[in-house]
Amino acid sequence: MKPLANFIMRGYSPATLVTTVAGLLSLLIPFIGVISSAAVGLVTLRQGVRPGALLLGASTLASGLIAWLALGSPLIGLGVLLVLWVPIWGLAAILRGTRSLSLTARLAALGGVVVVLVVHLTLGDPALYWRELIEPLRESLLSDGLVEAATSQVLFDRLAQWMTGAFAAALVLQYLVSLFVARAWQAQLYNPGGFGAEFRALRVGASVGWLFVLCLAWGVLAQGLGLDLVPVLGLLLLLQGLAVVHRLRELRGANQGWLVALYVLLVFFMPQMALLLISLGLIDLWADIRTRVAQRVSGKP
Repeated sequence: MKPLANFIMRGYSPATLVTTVAGLLSLLIPFIGVISSAAVGLVTLRQGVRPGALLLGASTLASGLIAWLALGSPLIGLGVLLVLWVPIWGLAAILRGTRSLSLTARLAALGGVVVVLVVHLTLGDPALYWRELIEPLRESLLSDGLVEAATSQVLFDRLAQWMTGAFAAALVLQYLVSLFVARAWQAQLYNPGGFGAEFRALRVGASVGWLFVLCLAWGVLAQGLGLDLVPVLGLLLLLQGLAVVHRLRELRGANQGWLVALYVLLVFFMPQMALLLISLGLIDLWADIRTRVAQRVSGKP
């Protein structure tokens, strides 16, 4: 990925090319959007808010022109600007100004909380909205004989209850991953090892832990808004859990293969591993596992 980062930093033309092409390809392959957003983040982190804004403008014009020639409407360029580029530009500007990955992550999660609140204020009962939206899928599965009526009813009702929080958490995750990629590129080019040290020191704050516990209890008792906030806050704790694992591996000098195995398990056993990492992050908020292990390794009391 370093050659790509080098290419982006050669000037506005290559940066605009990568941002625009990756942004339009994300309409077909969503994960490519991370590269597009990371290109915006890298330019903003390294060169500042104004150069990042100029890149947004140039990429929006380019993507709008391509969309107009190919599809007859330039509005796709505006949509990509608002969904992919503006949020990462704002987060990169905050990280550049504060130099705090922890604060930036919390503000990104705050954006997810705002999304949840807006959805609740707009729709009233988001679960009902999602239930109506996914009902054709359930009916299709029933007609194909892939699920039973009673089982599918319970499953899709439960899924509808989690959709708002999962959607907000997915947005926050995409923006944070893009920001992390941009920060990693910046470190590779100008400060080798800097992002690793920054991520291993990530702490989301005890207030996030208390809010998570309160929202979890609220969601279990009353569901609704409290339940929808759990995934967003849980994402922050999951990141802290990952930071703990990375720091412990460094302190113990363990093989890199342990981290590879962790991420493979996280992909294939998402709910179980996510719960484990969230629990680890929650414990670290108050037990400070990293400091304790560091003291033990160094021989200090």
